[in-house]
Amino acid sequence: MKVLMINGSPREGGNTAIALEEMRKVFEKNGIETDIFTLGTQQITGCRACWACKKIGKCVIDDAVNDVAAKLRESDGLVVGVPVYYASANGTLISLMDRLFCSRNADLRMKVGAAVVTARRGGASATFDEINKYFTISGMPVASSEYWNMVHGWEPGDAEGDPEGLRTVRVLAENMSFLMKSIALGKEKYGMPYREPRVMTNFVR
Repeated sequence: MKVLMINGSPREGGNTAIALEEMRKVFEKNGIETDIFTLGTQQITGCRACWACKKIGKCVIDDAVNDVAAKLRESDGLVVGVPVYYASANGTLISLMDRLFCSRNADLRMKVGAAVVTARRGGASATFDEINKYFTISGMPVASSEYWNMVHGWEPGDAEGDPEGLRTVRVLAENMSFLMKSIALGKEKYGMPYREPRVMTNFVR
């Protein structure tokens, strides 16, 4: 089994990386392979709503988004680590997530999703909710912990001083490992859930 982990922070080795590393160690203990993609300072432009992806099977802007989409297709779960900027995820990560979830040509149903948020102080809950919306619109079960998945720190390395936050993400990784393995067994025995034909409506008549 494999989990794709996206580090959405522009700071390599910062607090988001510390939180994801705590999870990586738990996944490894559970026999689950991890693939960490670090966004760093890459320039990711926003979605153009051109819908070319529906014709060619990938985003027409050929950058890291298509690389991440290929990794996601081969993964059983997705962890998105994100620092808080003005009570929101940073703009570069949002550009990546918008385009990734719009253009991906893979069925994401039953791939397990989890958001991990790092913050100095406020805005973590809002950002946590923001990232979870990508999972819940895609048929992805959302893994939970025993608190909201947030780790606090300001300067790089501060997250090491938040034992509750680090425990929270370790519990998250344990629960996510169990959920992915359970889903794999369920798919083997029962197959995928019935998928009703999609209906889309507008509010403008």
